[in-house]
Amino acid sequence: MTTNHNKAGKIILEVILVLLSLLFLYPLFLTIINSLKSFGEVMTDVIALPQKLTFSNYAYVWEFINYPRLFLNNFIITGVGLLGIVFISSIAAYKLARTKTRWSGVLYFLCIMPMLIPFQSIMLTVLQTAKNLNLSESTWGLGLLYWGFGAPLAVFIYHGFVKGIPTEIDESATIDGASGFRLFFSVIFPLLKSVTTTIVIIDVMWIWNDFLLPLLMVNGSPETKTLTLAAYTFVGQYTSDWQYAMTAMVMAVLPSIVVFIFLQKYIVKGVVAGAVKG
Repeated sequence: MTTNHNKAGKIILEVILVLLSLLFLYPLFLTIINSLKSFGEVMTDVIALPQKLTFSNYAYVWEFINYPRLFLNNFIITGVGLLGIVFISSIAAYKLARTKTRWSGVLYFLCIMPMLIPFQSIMLTVLQTAKNLNLSESTWGLGLLYWGFGAPLAVFIYHGFVKGIPTEIDESATIDGASGFRLFFSVIFPLLKSVTTTIVIIDVMWIWNDFLLPLLMVNGSPETKTLTLAAYTFVGQYTSDWQYAMTAMVMAVLPSIVVFIFLQKYIVKGVVAGAVKG
């Protein structure tokens, strides 16, 4: 009897999870089908399937927004952001985890506290500071800003994982002559592979598809726009080409979706490792 109840419970749980998955995927499905419609079909019925697949929307958007250029902008911004977040956060988390003092606990709290601060409450200050530092209207400058916004979560995940690494490893490496950066990059950092992969995937999804920060930083410059901002250019005050906006959005998020599909198994693995080991 207990076995039957367990099977029934698992089946119900699976059905619920499938329904929730479909619920979350439905907006993406609507975006894709509307990207294959004409303007008239989109305005007539958003939910209906396209009567005729209009692949010319993709050719038009590719040319209109200069997709290769904007793809390069996204790549630079995401690459700069990821390198800084991984490099700074891993070193900081390792040092904080290995330093057993009262001040290390305070510094750790200060490092992760920004996760609790809504971006909207500081965005004007960030924008003004970026202008003063000549970081605005620049893909490299935008990438640098992501260091500060992405570091708190990365430090939190790295810190929990590092605490599970025995200190004897550090001592053995030190006896063998390794110290400082060599100890970290030759011995410790390779052990952080799983959580580093998790952080990279999470931040790729975030930085690549971010809209608000690029809107504030590089919206005025066509040379530094991102793919998500390009989709916004098709929506205006007096006219809106929704079929092109949907097409541009699909083309914008597709690379990050591909990355997620191939590497998503590492997300749960890394997060669990970082949480449990601490």
